[in-house]
Amino acid sequence: MSIPTVNPQAGGYAVDALALANQRPAANFVKQPLHRSTSSIIKRLIDILGAIVGLIITAIVAIPIGIITKITNPGPIFYSQIRCGINGKPFRIWKFRSMVVNAEQIKHLVKNQAQGHIFKAVDDPRITPIGKFLRRTSLDEFPQFWNVFKGEMSLVGTRPPTPDEVIHYAPHHWERLKVKPGMTGEWQVNGRSSIKDFETIVKMDVDYQRKWSVVYDLMLIFKTIWVVLNKSGAC
Repeated sequence: MSIPTVNPQAGGYAVDALALANQRPAANFVKQPLHRSTSSIIKRLIDILGAIVGLIITAIVAIPIGIITKITNPGPIFYSQIRCGINGKPFRIWKFRSMVVNAEQIKHLVKNQAQGHIFKAVDDPRITPIGKFLRRTSLDEFPQFWNVFKGEMSLVGTRPPTPDEVIHYAPHHWERLKVKPGMTGEWQVNGRSSIKDFETIVKMDVDYQRKWSVVYDLMLIFKTIWVVLNKSGAC
């Protein structure tokens, strides 16, 4: 079995995409048909419309966020990281930076409070003061509307994992990657950061695939807005 290599770089990870594709569980997985949502024209049109509106809002909030970030924690305004999308395909995700500049280099100093192939830490000391506000309001996620516009993500889907999480996946974990990664989904509206068991997240993602419809996507979008406004489960 070929083991994918994951090398830390400034701003995120670099993953050997070919090695990732050759990993045995992944090779078996990609032979399976993708979820029907991936070929839905209506879902894609909703994504494009939502991304355009989201990018307009992102452009507006980027000015005050950028000024405050530069003053309180000098460094880049945006943060990028390699994530794994549909079928484990790597892509670069974008966020407003909510952590200190060297967050990835000192990640090993923070205790992982989640179970399984996911990293979560309550009161992560790497988060900046403005970063706490961005995360509570989910404003840090707004640059991902660009990923949605490009078709790498959807408004609704599954949380996009990092390559160092995916290389440890068991075969059944790959089921969650049969849909495009989303800015929101079952996990975000049903607990967000309060859910720290990876197997529970996988179950939610697979359950989303079973229940999927355009109407269900719209319901999750509106529910996400409600959850964010009430700051439910935010870290």
